[in-house]
Amino acid sequence: MILILTTSHGASHRRASEAVRKCLYELNPKVTVEIIDAIQHCTWWFRAYYDSYAIPLRYWPGMWRWIESYQHQQPSTGPGWLYARGAHPLFQYIQKTNPEAVVATEVGVCELAALHKRQSQAQFFLAGLELMDFNRAWIQPEVDLYAVVHPDLGAELVAAGAPAPKVLVSGMPIDPVYARLPNRATARRRLAIRDELPLILVLFGGTGFGKPRQISAELGRVRVPFQAAFIAGKNPKLEAELRKLCVGKSCWRVLGWVDNIHEWMAAADLLVSKPGGATVMEAAACGVPLLALDPLPGNEERTCAWLEKWGAGLWVRSFGEISGTVERLLKSSAARDHLAARTSALSRPRAAYVIAEAILARVARQ
Repeated sequence: MILILTTSHGASHRRASEAVRKCLYELNPKVTVEIIDAIQHCTWWFRAYYDSYAIPLRYWPGMWRWIESYQHQQPSTGPGWLYARGAHPLFQYIQKTNPEAVVATEVGVCELAALHKRQSQAQFFLAGLELMDFNRAWIQPEVDLYAVVHPDLGAELVAAGAPAPKVLVSGMPIDPVYARLPNRATARRRLAIRDELPLILVLFGGTGFGKPRQISAELGRVRVPFQAAFIAGKNPKLEAELRKLCVGKSCWRVLGWVDNIHEWMAAADLLVSKPGGATVMEAAACGVPLLALDPLPGNEERTCAWLEKWGAGLWVRSFGEISGTVERLLKSSAARDHLAARTSALSRPRAAYVIAEAILARVARQ
């Protein structure tokens, strides 16, 4: 039995969990895999403590940036005694299910699993999926495998004390569908996208979060012909606002939740989105350059810095930069192609398979 521990803090953790589960089942249909929200299995007061980050993030982002940057370099994300008490129901659940392997998709959750393994002397294989950011607290002696997105992140982990043999440069686990994408022409034909105009895809995440008025206004200033698709996710109010903003623009389309986002990415020439880890790696798998916009303080800002270092996207630091950046790339196919090539170099569409194979191999040896 393989237990995957995730959290509701950001969609990337859940999407990574689902991707690994799909690949585990595909590689071994007889395996039992369960995904749980680890924090929801803790005490109510611990859940309140763990979720309290949302308060400074929403009301004092500068304060959260300082808190998060400090915590980022600490050996633990919280007091061990508090974690031990608050996560006692989770520990009981792990003990009851008696998994052969535990997979943690978030750093605090990985700490909890490591703490339980240490205290109970359990023998399960523990894998930590370091999604798109290094955090010193990942480094726990009970962790048997660190799956990292990029060699640079693996090097950071090793430099901070993680044993090099435990580090697997796998890429971020994304849905297996990204390993078998349609080509650009096929995707455009399926989606009824005009061939002669470049397509700008604007994403607001699964929950539909962002500033549509500012984005649409900036795109309206672009003086090069293009077509655009805005995907609002599961937010009907945002979708309705977008439809009002797009009135009179025949080449702009608005959609709510879609199940074929991989086809839209495969068809697009540019992607405008917040830089969530899953979005970054899905864009890389599709070879579509990402214009990263409005990152959350801390983790997403560091993701933007990595993108710039790797040349796999552009960090648009203000809404006022959107029109100029888009226009420059649309005018220069060479610049756009260069950015797309660097984006594709980051692609690891089979990452979830690599991680699943490593887990199954270890479980088979137990």
